[in-house]
Amino acid sequence: MYRFLLTPRWLGILALTLVAAAVMVLLGNWQLDRYRERTAVNERIDAGSRGAATPLGDRVPAPTGGAGTAGPAPAEQDEWSRVTVTGRYDPTNVVLVRGRTVDRTVGFEVVVPLLLADGTAVLVDQGWIPPVPGAGAMTPPRVPALPAGEVTVVGRVHPTETGGSGVQRRDGRLETRRITVGKLAAELPYPVYGAYLLLDEQTPAQDPTFKAVSIGHTNNWQNLGYVVQWWIFAGMTLVGYAWVARREAHRAAGPDRPAGPVDRAAEPATPV
Repeated sequence: MYRFLLTPRWLGILALTLVAAAVMVLLGNWQLDRYRERTAVNERIDAGSRGAATPLGDRVPAPTGGAGTAGPAPAEQDEWSRVTVTGRYDPTNVVLVRGRTVDRTVGFEVVVPLLLADGTAVLVDQGWIPPVPGAGAMTPPRVPALPAGEVTVVGRVHPTETGGSGVQRRDGRLETRRITVGKLAAELPYPVYGAYLLLDEQTPAQDPTFKAVSIGHTNNWQNLGYVVQWWIFAGMTLVGYAWVARREAHRAAGPDRPAGPVDRAAEPATPV
């Protein structure tokens, strides 16, 4: 009944089915790797929120280049860790990061370089502030005054963002859409660490106008759902091939074909 499966046509169908199933399995494996990567990120975020603060230099390599350069990025396992550092804010190079949303309101994040004793700097995200009431979302906000003198910061190591349309200087401030450390460093007169800090606490305390920027967890369960989806599709492809082959075999056999030879000796004799 299944001899037709050895014909060129059905061998071609089988090859295409196996290739399609293999591709779907590989896609599922790729999503499984993504799930594991995102799970590791979430675990680092959780660990950073609970861990004790360590000196900045223990987690992020210090920059070694000249003015306008960014240092090396932190190791993956050091991202989102809590660190502490002491320095003085540079109010002449405040960075406004536009298009940031908190509680469904589009506003700005304010990033300020913290100058360290060795002449380097680290960018510190002070938090989010709303736009000027009655003005558009692109109108520069009123930035609260920064503490003068020495400041001790505790924050979490945030890897540099990517993309964005560059950095512009307007009214004595830098404006950008993304916190891309390398692009911001190029506008500053000192070397900058290769990651920035999300401020958790500060001594002296910061202005209460700032709202803390929360760290969102990655949606790793979405990737796990894709894993199951691709693997199910692979199984359905193989099952579909088997079902079509079985249907073809029964069609070729015909619905009225006898299942076996008839025993004529058992038939009653026809009277003469």
